[in-house]
Amino acid sequence: MSLIEQKLRDLGLELPVAPPPVGFYVPVTRTGNLVITSGQLPFVGREIAFAGKLGADLHEAEGRDAAQICILNALAQIKTIVGSLDKITRVIRLEGFVHSAPGFQNQPQVLNGASELLVQLFGEPGKHVRNAIGVAEMPLNAATQIALWVEVA
Repeated sequence: MSLIEQKLRDLGLELPVAPPPVGFYVPVTRTGNLVITSGQLPFVGREIAFAGKLGADLHEAEGRDAAQICILNALAQIKTIVGSLDKITRVIRLEGFVHSAPGFQNQPQVLNGASELLVQLFGEPGKHVRNAIGVAEMPLNAATQIALWVEVA
């Protein structure tokens, strides 16, 4: 077991099986020392764990949980291509989308569920640039979607 996966277990979390794509695309790719995931939804198994819009159907805390699931799925995708999460030397960019009801403006707080987990797992190299975008509609009515860029050894 990798050091990063042990840290996940210590936090009461587990790396899931990487979800299959829901469309015609690859879920993760590598170019040189960069690994980039496609947008990951809050799948637990084959089900969307958090569906609906933040600020209407879901509360901010549920959005944070959805974002954390998305980042776990992104890490699972990365593991499929590099073999071990311990090969991640730096988290570069988190692209986050929050399914938002009109007037909901706490997208950054929702995505903190993912960003904080990355720093807990990777320390200083887990700090990253990020965008937090509210969207009117989301695939499969998912609460959040996250794409992750990392540098690997």
